[in-house]
Amino acid sequence: MNSISLDPFVRNERENNIASRSDSLAAIFAQRASIHDREGTFPFENFSDLRESGYLKLTVPEAFGGDEASLYEMVLAQERLAKGDGSTALAVGWHISQILQMRIKQSWPRELYIDFCKKVVQEGAMINQFASEPSTGSPSRGGRQQTTAVRTEGGWLLTGRKTFSSLIPVLDQFTVTAYEESEDTLGTFFVRKGPGVSIDETWDTLGMRGTGSHDLVLTDAFVPEDERIDNCEGRGEAAVGSVMSDHGGALLHIPACYIGIAWAARDFAVKFAAGYRPSSLPGPIAELPHIQQKIGEIESELITARTLLYSIADRWDRLPAERATMKPELGLAKTVATNSALRIVDLAMRIVGGSSLSRNLPLERMYRDVRAGLHNPPMDDSVILMLAKRAIMDVNEDNNESIG
Repeated sequence: MNSISLDPFVRNERENNIASRSDSLAAIFAQRASIHDREGTFPFENFSDLRESGYLKLTVPEAFGGDEASLYEMVLAQERLAKGDGSTALAVGWHISQILQMRIKQSWPRELYIDFCKKVVQEGAMINQFASEPSTGSPSRGGRQQTTAVRTEGGWLLTGRKTFSSLIPVLDQFTVTAYEESEDTLGTFFVRKGPGVSIDETWDTLGMRGTGSHDLVLTDAFVPEDERIDNCEGRGEAAVGSVMSDHGGALLHIPACYIGIAWAARDFAVKFAAGYRPSSLPGPIAELPHIQQKIGEIESELITARTLLYSIADRWDRLPAERATMKPELGLAKTVATNSALRIVDLAMRIVGGSSLSRNLPLERMYRDVRAGLHNPPMDDSVILMLAKRAIMDVNEDNNESIG
C-alpha cells in the first residue's frame, strides 16, 4: 500500500492519479527550490515540467481537452505540489484557479474563451488576473483602481501599474482590472504582451521569492473591443452563458499551498527526530516526551486544517446552491490553514533545533514562505468580521421568529 492510499482525503482512483502527479512534480521541484529562493529567480524549468505533465490543464473543461477538476481535486493537487516548492505552487495556483473561475462564471466572450482553453491544452498557455496596485493595496479592501481604460478606435488604451503580478515572467497574456471613466465602472480586460506592456522587476521579498510577482506596467496598451471580458452577458451569442460566481471558492488554492508547505516541514522534522541520536541519549530524540508533545501538536494542527479545508471544498462541489452563503467558511479555511502552517513550521524548527536556521536545510525557507500566507486574501480580520456579522444576523433572525 503506497503513501497516497493512506491519505484519508484521497477517495478514489482519479484523485489518486492527481495526487501522484503532484507528488512526482514536487519531488523534482524540491531539488531546485533552495536555489531559486537564494537567488530570487523564477523557476522557468518548473513550469516546463508542469506544462509537459499536463498539470496546466487541470481545471480546463473536458469539452476542450482539460481534466475539468473539481475544487476538491484542485486543492488536492495544489497541497501536494506545495510540498516541493511553495513559490511554484502558489504561482501556478493563480493560473488553475483563474481557469476554474472562468469555467464557473462563464463571463468571457465565447470565441475568446474557447480559443484560450484550447491554447492551455495544446500549448500550455497560462493566465492570471492583476488587480492590486501600489496606491490601493489589495482590491479586497475596496480601494479605487488607478489603472485607467480610455476609449479609442476599436477598443481601449490601458495605462497603470499593477503589483503582486505573480507568474508575469512566463505569461504571454493576462487579465487586468481598470477604471473606465466614460462608463464610471471597473472593467476587466484581456491583455497580451506587446507594445505598451512592460515588467518592472521589483520582486525581492522575505518569502515566496520564486513567484515572479513583479510590477506590471501598462502605457497605452491596446485592448480590442471584443477582448473586454466583463459584462458580456448582454451580448447574446458573444457570451458563454449567464454570468455566475464562484463566491471565492477558487481561492482555496491559497490555503492548500500553505498547508502543503507545512506538511513538508512536518515530514522533515519527524524524519529528523526519528534519526537524530545525540551521544547523550540511548535512542533518537523522537523517544523524548517533549519531542513527542511537539509532534503531537503538529499532527493536531495539520489534521484540523486539512479536515476543514477538504470538507469545505467538498461541500462547495456538491452544493452549488449554497455557494453564495459559504464565503465565511471559505475565508475561515484560509485563516485556519495559514495560521496552522505558521504554528507547524515553528514547531518543526523547535524539534530540529539550532540547525533549522541553516540555509542548507529547507525549514528556514519554509518558515519564511508560510509568513506570506498572512498577506494573501482574505485577511484574518475580514474573515473574523464576516463570521461575527453572520452570527449576529442569525441571532437576530431567531429572535424575530420567536417574537413573531
